[in-house]
Amino acid sequence: MVNQSHSHGFTESKTHQYLKGNFAPIHNIGSATPCEFVGIIPEELVGGQYVRNGGNPVTNNELGRDAHWFDGDGMLSGVFFKANKKSGIQPEYTNQYVLTDVYLAAEADPELRIPILPSIATLINPKATLGWIVNRICRMIFYVLRSFLNNSSRPIKKISVANTNIIYHDGRVLAMCESGPPMRVSLPDLGTVGWFNGRRAEGEPQDLAPSLSGFGGLGLTGFMKEWTTAHPRRDPHTLELILFHPTVLAPFVHYSVIPTLELKNNPSKQADPLLNMPVPGIESPKMMHDFGVSHKHTVIIDLPLSLDPTNLLFNKPVIAYDSEGCTRFGVFPRHTPSRVRWFETRSCCIFHSVNTWDELGKYTDTIIAVNMLVCRMTSPAMIFSAGNISPPAPVQTGEEECRLYYYQFDLTAFSNTINHQWALSAIPFEFSHVPKYLAMSPTQFVYGCSVVNGTFTAALGRATKIDCLVKLDVGVLIKKGLEEPPVSVTGCVDGRSVLDILGSEDPNDAIKVFQMPTGWYAQECSFVPRKNGTSEDDGWLLTFVFDESQLDMEGNALTNARSELWVIDAKGMQKVVARILLPQRVPYGLHGSWFTEEEIYNQRPVESYRMYSI
Repeated sequence: MVNQSHSHGFTESKTHQYLKGNFAPIHNIGSATPCEFVGIIPEELVGGQYVRNGGNPVTNNELGRDAHWFDGDGMLSGVFFKANKKSGIQPEYTNQYVLTDVYLAAEADPELRIPILPSIATLINPKATLGWIVNRICRMIFYVLRSFLNNSSRPIKKISVANTNIIYHDGRVLAMCESGPPMRVSLPDLGTVGWFNGRRAEGEPQDLAPSLSGFGGLGLTGFMKEWTTAHPRRDPHTLELILFHPTVLAPFVHYSVIPTLELKNNPSKQADPLLNMPVPGIESPKMMHDFGVSHKHTVIIDLPLSLDPTNLLFNKPVIAYDSEGCTRFGVFPRHTPSRVRWFETRSCCIFHSVNTWDELGKYTDTIIAVNMLVCRMTSPAMIFSAGNISPPAPVQTGEEECRLYYYQFDLTAFSNTINHQWALSAIPFEFSHVPKYLAMSPTQFVYGCSVVNGTFTAALGRATKIDCLVKLDVGVLIKKGLEEPPVSVTGCVDGRSVLDILGSEDPNDAIKVFQMPTGWYAQECSFVPRKNGTSEDDGWLLTFVFDESQLDMEGNALTNARSELWVIDAKGMQKVVARILLPQRVPYGLHGSWFTEEEIYNQRPVESYRMYSI
């Protein structure tokens, strides 16, 4: 059953699939709540915290509205493993909104029934009229201007909802989203500190860093240069943070490298970051979500996926895909984007890179190539299905795939050659994870999410749910692929399905799958290494899970529904060693991170926090 809920021609279910069930937002927030648990919590977790970010719209009264899974105000959900003198460890659950300008404005307006910002669904829908999109944009501008005219204590200076990712850098924990700069939060309480401009965050003592300009710059368009990828990369060796900034004005991509300040040695000295360096060679505004960074090189991914307001003048949606175009990889030395080299391949969509590392020559320390693992999709159909929108005809190109792909970019040839480009496995693979301390190195194992049946592109009116976690021995699979190279672009090293792999009795299988019990679904996982581990995969995977038997007959979550945090043995990929029973449910969300006891202890001082309005 569908209804035409808006005059602009959207065809939607009465309740959007990403607004119901365990996708539905929650509005309960709270400070540390002790949790019961089953099993034995590994000692490696003591003093650390797992935190996951995700969209949780505070204004959610009209369930038939334009909506997309990537919309919503950022909400952090975390489990802190507090040391306890009696039991040795006491898990505590905390969840808080990220107090962005947009959230605080919405919270202060009880009559607001739909979010202030236009939905991504509005921008991608081919049936959306120019008038409707202009209406949504004008509505947003109205609320922004009103926040200034009403002498609000929190005017909307940034439009980011900080709902996508959470990372650690230089004593700061940062919530990330493409539509603005990072927002600093604190652990373990998940309080909101303030916007981070690449040098200093609001709410920090002034004497810790000079009040110099950071991301962006002066002028009417300076705010666009603040827009920052939700997936910055932190080098575990140099501790630099590498970011890019996509904009809708030439040169369309800027680039920053933020060093680490050694707090203990000299807290008053501010290292000099590289801010907003242009990346040449990109000819139009693009939708960019992720990129790759090795120890020496950076890889910008230029997709045939425009993010261009001028598309409306040509009767195209703001976000449009060109299936006849090409995907390009811009490879350059970390600190000199002006030396970029562009490598072209068949059109595809890559929203998440997995790992990137340099390739040395056999008898020299010279870097001869850059290797990259990505989650490659044959089209952007998933973006449409996450908005409950049927993809336009050019995107409907047969069987949709989302696979783990290997690329190697030759740095020795005069021509920009991609030496290798093929899938390591035929199974659906997304929401990848490489342990933070192994990033930018040729790791043996990669973790991620998959589905037993189907793909990550759900049918209209349905939602993709993760029913298994996967560990791939990418060292073995890449070696096999190099010895017997698959067909370029379309080839695959291991052609088995998830069911085939589940039926394998080989203890040394290069792919291992942890299948959720029937009716249970997981989320993105994070790896925590075992102390004195015997192998790279000797450790634990942490993931929030939910039992959908807690939904009623109409698919709505019961008011007393609860989620759990599972601790899974990563080496065997079979055993749940501990289950943390949370006091409420955690909606299916986006990206999370594990933060160590040392990272929590070494957070920079905070002078003031953002506070809830009411």
